[in-house]
Amino acid sequence: MSNASETSGYDLVIKNARVVRPGQEQPEDLDVAVRDGRFAAFEPSIDAGGAEVLDAGGKHLFPGVVDVHQHWGIYNELGEDADTESRASAQGGVTSGITYIRTGAYYMNRTGPYREVFPDILAATDGRAYVDYAFHVAPILQEHIEEIPMMIEEHGVPSFKIFMFYGSHGLHGRSADQGSFLMLPEDESYDLAHFEFIMRALQKARADERFAEDRDAISLSLHCETAEIMRAYTKLVEQEGKLTGLEAYSASRPPHSEGLAITIASYLAHETELPTINLLHLTSRKAIEAAMMMQQTFPHIDFRREVTVGHLVANYNTASLGGKVNPPLRSPEDVDSLWEHVLAGNFSWVTSDHACCREETKFGEPKEDVFLAKSGFGGTEYLLPALVTEGRRRGLSYTRIAELVSRNPAERFGMKDKGDLAVGKDADFCLLDDDVTYEVHAEDSLSTQEYTPFEGFELTAKVTDTYLRGEAVLRDGDIVGSPRGQFVRRSGRR
Repeated sequence: MSNASETSGYDLVIKNARVVRPGQEQPEDLDVAVRDGRFAAFEPSIDAGGAEVLDAGGKHLFPGVVDVHQHWGIYNELGEDADTESRASAQGGVTSGITYIRTGAYYMNRTGPYREVFPDILAATDGRAYVDYAFHVAPILQEHIEEIPMMIEEHGVPSFKIFMFYGSHGLHGRSADQGSFLMLPEDESYDLAHFEFIMRALQKARADERFAEDRDAISLSLHCETAEIMRAYTKLVEQEGKLTGLEAYSASRPPHSEGLAITIASYLAHETELPTINLLHLTSRKAIEAAMMMQQTFPHIDFRREVTVGHLVANYNTASLGGKVNPPLRSPEDVDSLWEHVLAGNFSWVTSDHACCREETKFGEPKEDVFLAKSGFGGTEYLLPALVTEGRRRGLSYTRIAELVSRNPAERFGMKDKGDLAVGKDADFCLLDDDVTYEVHAEDSLSTQEYTPFEGFELTAKVTDTYLRGEAVLRDGDIVGSPRGQFVRRSGRR
């Protein structure tokens, strides 16, 4: 660590900040120095010399948020989302995002091997993003499973995803033709056997000496819902006609659908000896209890459990219809249960599941029919502010928040230079003002989504400044400069 007298090489010094470092008991009054885009010193007092000085004004300095569950390009052109939704990301203190990508309908709206598709994905996003970014890849076709080593070695992508309900249930509800949706050949299926073979291929890659350095970052994420349960309950809810809106949608995709899928996924992980399993966006008491039961049953599996900020701050009574998402927003009691497990340390990270879906795309006709609406909504711009707002009310410490949104996801997904306030790490950080009170309004968001399910929610924290590798992306609430976001290789050739 540098001494205070050694100041000549610093490019930026941040003063008057409450520094929130993961692993510490509480925020610290420290100066922070940056050199060549990386953190160079954390000390009680640093002589800035000729360096640029940023006066934090007593705000909290958090590590840049690593939002590892986004969906750029699902409803809009990928490069366009890389531009606009990365701006919204910076509003939420996000400096690195990982977006899911797959072949089939939406996203690139094409099929074929990733050897051909992925270079076009990289080309579409190159030079467009204001934050650093990476991708999780979904092996949809059989040949995608064979391409897993190539994706790790050549493209630096070690993380993969399964959508457990895609085989026989639609993205937005019922579907009669998932084969066309996924653009599957007639002799292929997207089912439990396919998921098993993905797990076996990933475990084989983890055992490959070429990837010894990346072994812990090679992981599989699962969207856990059970198609057969959802199909039957959707029919029941619609026939009964007693429920409407988001409560109806929650009932059509009931919590035990999550619990059953989690159980199946966990046993497959045990069977295939794949230990690096991420259970995504758990939404209910039944889901997190099933996940904890599986952790106890299979202690040799390194499960990580994810919850979204949307499921922590909204329920099916408080959010607008724009809050239709998979899995659904749940009851107030489920929200309380999720928080109990957050405070108990049972969730590994908090993310946004950001999927910008503009109004003309989102809603059907009639607009109030939840079953005609598209699934997913934006929320990365509220990730840190909303988590701090609700977390402070429920007793979640700032340092624990920094672990949940920055350090933990960065470590799991191989973002070695991200997620922490430490000498040598990328100088990614944000300043958060927690002495404010304001209402959420969609018009204030930099996302191109014209609505938010959080409209009118009161927040008591706001990100004012976001820095990527030591340079401002967001200053006083406004985007500055041109896109400097880079694709982050997390494995393979370096």
